[in-house]
Amino acid sequence: MPGLGPKSEAWLIEVGITSPDELRQVGAVRAFIRLQQQCSTKPSLNFLYAMVGAIEGRSWLKIAKHEKSRLLTELDGYRELELLFNAEGATITPP
Repeated sequence: MPGLGPKSEAWLIEVGITSPDELRQVGAVRAFIRLQQQCSTKPSLNFLYAMVGAIEGRSWLKIAKHEKSRLLTELDGYRELELLFNAEGATITPP
């Protein structure tokens, strides 16, 4: 995908995302969480922006500048949900 280099693609493959279509289906935020939980290399927020840019066909720099707040809020929402599920003895695993 445009904006994702060979290392990024290898990390996505490591967590079971093997095609651009799969990345679109999973979504950048859920893919980022999966990378944080399962990848041997922990991703930076720039990788989150790059995945959004790759999905949308835009520069990661523009994503970082204009959508950072929205993405961080979405990421925090997933983390809060995970804490709630863990408190109840259940787990959520990003698809």
